[in-house]
Amino acid sequence: MNEDDPAESPAPTPKRVNRVTPDASGARTSAAARSSVRRLGPETASRTTNLRWLRLVTVYIVLAIAAYQMSGWLFHNLRGFLGLLFLAWLASVTIEPVVDWFERKGLRRGAGTGIVMVSLSLFSIGFIALFGTLLAEQLAQLLTALPDALSQVTEWANRTFGTEFATGKDLIKITPETVKDLAQRYTPSVLGVVSSIVGVVFQALTMLLFVFYMSAQGPQFRRTISSWFPARQQEVIATVWSISVEKAGGYVVSRLILAAVSAVGTGIFLMLIGVPYWLPLAIWTGVVSQFIPTLGTYLAIALPAIIAAAQQPMDGVWVIAFGTAYQQLENYVLHPRITSRTVSIHPAVAFGSVIVGASLFGAIGALVSVPVVAVIQAIVETYGRRYELVAEQETSEEASESPPEVPSEE
Repeated sequence: MNEDDPAESPAPTPKRVNRVTPDASGARTSAAARSSVRRLGPETASRTTNLRWLRLVTVYIVLAIAAYQMSGWLFHNLRGFLGLLFLAWLASVTIEPVVDWFERKGLRRGAGTGIVMVSLSLFSIGFIALFGTLLAEQLAQLLTALPDALSQVTEWANRTFGTEFATGKDLIKITPETVKDLAQRYTPSVLGVVSSIVGVVFQALTMLLFVFYMSAQGPQFRRTISSWFPARQQEVIATVWSISVEKAGGYVVSRLILAAVSAVGTGIFLMLIGVPYWLPLAIWTGVVSQFIPTLGTYLAIALPAIIAAAQQPMDGVWVIAFGTAYQQLENYVLHPRITSRTVSIHPAVAFGSVIVGASLFGAIGALVSVPVVAVIQAIVETYGRRYELVAEQETSEEASESPPEVPSEE
């Protein structure tokens, strides 16, 4: 066989060529990318997550600061209006029992609210018509005679107890130049007086409008709020509403009755013993003793005692004795009967609430703070839960109280 014969020579081995289609190339590239990401994954993912959380935390902090600043600005500019709303709510829940009585008699709630508010307005106008002139005269005389009364009481104390308190001109150093300077500084102009009167009238009308709508549409307002919540929360809202009306309204009504009784009794006593300015002193005693917790009783009786002692020192002693006796009568007879349905608030809590309310809303906050605390206390007592004492403590107390056993002799 001829080796040069091409027919008999072995066929050459074909070369293998790796042909890669476009799809396969893309898949291989993505697989390589994923493998490289897997190699760098933990560090890159952790860094990305940290950056994302840092951005979120920064945004939340900025939003919280902005919300805090905005709320503080709104509260600072609207606290007068918010205090007016609180006062209107307090007045509305105060007259609500009478409005409910008119409604049960078949009268529409708006008409009943109007009758109550008109009656209160007529009573105020009648009181001013009867005692307004006398009250204004005695109040002006009282303010004029108060510095001399303080000087006389101070001189009496120095003579009696050997003290060296400042009296007369040293007590209040007022010169003609000082009076002129004070008059120029604090005497308002005609425009200032008119603007002040307009502002007071506008605030009074605004409060009366809110009182009317809060009382006339109180049940409708409660139903509207309750409709935003499911049935279980609606029961809670109804309970809280009824507690608020009963406790806050009852507290204010009881305080007004006690203030009226205190003012009438004090006025009659001061008039009988011949103390001047008995009408403003009686009103001062009734209001201060009931609406200023803890210290109100002592502040209320101090001013009539000073005025009485300036005229006759023994009259000051009689005024203090009357104030002490009346306070005992109020604590043990009048107060339990009149405030039997209201909340009894601890004096320290009431005094602290007045300070907080005055610092937040001024004089209006001081007035509404105690009823608001009464409502909060009533709600806590309604939904709160008390637990019995631990048995070990009771056992240890009984063991400490029982006498030691004497061993018997056998």
